Amino acid sequence: MKTEILPALRKPRYREVLTIPMIVLAAYILLALAAPVIAPQNPYDPLQIYGWEASSSPGTPGSGGYLYLLGTDGLGRDILSTIVYGLRISLVVSVTSAAIAALIGLTAGVSAAWFGSWVDIAIMRLVDLQLSLPTILVALVAIVTLGPGIDRIILALIIAQWATYARLARSVALSETNKSYMDAARLMRLPTSRIIFRHLLPNSIAPAVTLIPIEIGHAVALEATLSFLGLGVPIDKPSLGSAVANGFQYLLTGQYWTSLFPGLALFGLIANINLVGEEVRRRLDPRSRPL
Repeated sequence: MKTEILPALRKPRYREVLTIPMIVLAAYILLALAAPVIAPQNPYDPLQIYGWEASSSPGTPGSGGYLYLLGTDGLGRDILSTIVYGLRISLVVSVTSAAIAALIGLTAGVSAAWFGSWVDIAIMRLVDLQLSLPTILVALVAIVTLGPGIDRIILALIIAQWATYARLARSVALSETNKSYMDAARLMRLPTSRIIFRHLLPNSIAPAVTLIPIEIGHAVALEATLSFLGLGVPIDKPSLGSAVANGFQYLLTGQYWTSLFPGLALFGLIANINLVGEEVRRRLDPRSRPL
């Protein structure tokens, strides 16, 4: 009797706990989309910033008729507004780079598995070379070479992430090429492009779907790291990483809020993206589900 009741009790609890990260992540996305509506000020509009209110503590009333709930930084910018606007840049950069990197990596990995020979050797040696280096090092070299800018940092993140998708796609595609439906496609003398893009690639995508949310979290962390180092998004654009960097120099003066609150927001975003990615993996992979 106990063996029948326990799984029934565990399963709802498992599902209920895993919906929390999805709700929190949805709240982050809504905050980013509604930034112009809910933010007290545009933190990068000079006409809305009052220099005499710089380094105001949390809860200080502002001259603009609103309350600085999280205080201001050393330039007088509202921390809450900086966080909300920074979410937009962080999400756009990470989602765009992860999606394009997945597309390039899947195409490269499937092509390596299908054509084999020197194509497979060339692609996989490039993948092995990149994966042997730390991801942050690849991103740093790419952004230093390309220069600053949102489009440049997206390109740098694509260069840093595509190899992970390529290796995964190749391993899956190699097993798919030996299946009966692929033999049937060859016997029908279908064009190579149709076999790859209509049959092999769609059947090799599933494992990459579980990887995309995790890589989005990595992209957020990479973008924040580059922005913290001053190599990320331009200084006139909001970013959680640059917000943490801007307040880092004031920590020793007791103005903890300038870096603490953006740092907590960044930590929560990355953590919930990773938790949602783990949930997606568990739901798509029956072997990882609890009994």
